[in-house]
Amino acid sequence: MGLPCPRLGADTHPPVTGLSCFRHLSSCGILATSLAPKRPPGAPAWVPQPPARTFLNLAAPRLGGKRMEYSEERVLGYSMEQMYNVVANVESYRLFVPWCTSSKVLSCRKGLTRAELEVGFAPLVERYVSEISLTPQHQIRAVCNDSRIFSHLETLWRFSPGLPGQPDTCTLDFYVSFEFKSILHSHLASLFFDEVVKQMVTAFERWAEKVYGPQTIFAWTPPKSLALFMSI
Repeated sequence: MGLPCPRLGADTHPPVTGLSCFRHLSSCGILATSLAPKRPPGAPAWVPQPPARTFLNLAAPRLGGKRMEYSEERVLGYSMEQMYNVVANVESYRLFVPWCTSSKVLSCRKGLTRAELEVGFAPLVERYVSEISLTPQHQIRAVCNDSRIFSHLETLWRFSPGLPGQPDTCTLDFYVSFEFKSILHSHLASLFFDEVVKQMVTAFERWAEKVYGPQTIFAWTPPKSLALFMSI
C-alpha cells in the first residue's frame, strides 16, 4: 500500500487534477513516485482478484515437493521375537499391508534381503525394489530403489522390551520418510500418507493376531508418541 504524499509547500507545484499521488518501493528498492488514475464518479470499486490457479497449482498442494516423515510408538502384547518375525516376513505383505498387491523376495543373504513390492493406489500402480537390512529381533530397515515416482522412501522398525517383567510384550517403534520425484505426482502425498503410512502399524498388529492369537495385554500408544514432520 502506498503512503500519502507530503503537503505542498510554497515552492512545490500543485498536484495534477484528477490524479492521486502515492509513494511505493520500486524494483530496485528506491522510493519512487507514481501517479494512479482517479476512479471516475459512479464507477464500482476495484476488488483485488486472487491469481488464477494453473494446472500445476491444482496438481501440487502444499505437501508436494517436500519430504514427509512420520513416527509412531506402540506397546503390544507380543514378544520382540514375534513382532520381528511378522515384519521380516516380506513375502506375506501382499496379504495384509495396505494397498500392497505383490511382494516377493529376489535375493537373501545374511543380514540383507532384496524384495520387489508393488503398491497400487489409484490412479497409479508402483513397483519398486526394496533393500532390507535386518538385525534379528531388534531392527529392520528398508530403503526403496528403482522407483518411478519416489525420490526417497525409507521405513524403519525397532523392537524393544515392553512392560517390565512381561517378556511376552514389546515396544514397537515405526518410522517412515518419503518424497515424490515429480511435482505431478506430489498430489498423491496426502493419499499415500492417510491410506498407507498411518495404517501401517495397525495392519501389522492385526496380522500378528492372526499368526499368534490374541495379545497378552491391550495394545496402547504412549502419550506424544505420534509425530509428523515435513522437511522443506
